[in-house]
Amino acid sequence: MSLIDENLKKLGIILPAAPKPVAAYIPYVEAGGLVYVSGQLPSRDGKVLYSGSVPKAVDIATAREAARLATINALAVVREAVNADWSRVIRMVRLGVFVQSDPGFDQQPQIANGASDLLLSIFGDAGRHARAAVGAAALPLNAVVEVELIVQIKSI
Repeated sequence: MSLIDENLKKLGIILPAAPKPVAAYIPYVEAGGLVYVSGQLPSRDGKVLYSGSVPKAVDIATAREAARLATINALAVVREAVNADWSRVIRMVRLGVFVQSDPGFDQQPQIANGASDLLLSIFGDAGRHARAAVGAAALPLNAVVEVELIVQIKSI
C-alpha cells in the first residue's frame, strides 16, 4: 500500500470513481508532465450535496466541507490519470477554488483551506501548492464551490 493510500485510509477517505463530466469536456488533460483536472463539484453519486451561496445559504464551515469533498472528487480524477499509481505524483502545483459568494463576502480563502488542508494531509510537502480562491456569482448546478487542480506527474 502506498503512503498516499495509507494517508487516505487514516483520514477515513475512500475515493469514489472519477465523476463523469456534465457537459462537453473531459475530466483531465495530461500535457508536459502536468495533469489539468477539470473543475469538480461537491457531489456524490452524481448529486451535488452542497448548494447555494456563502454566507446566505451556506455557512463558512459547511462550505469548507464542500471544498474538501470537491477535492476528494478531483483526487479521484488524478487517481484515474495515473492509473492508481500514486508514485507518479510529484506534487500538487496549483489549486483553484471558486466559491459561490453573496455580494460583499470576502472570506473565500477560509473556504479554500478545506481543500488545501486536505492536500497537505494526504501528500505532505508534495501537497503544498499555489492557489487561487475566487468568489463567483454562480457556479454549475448551483454548487457552493468548484475545485480545479494542476498536478505534476512522472511520465511513463
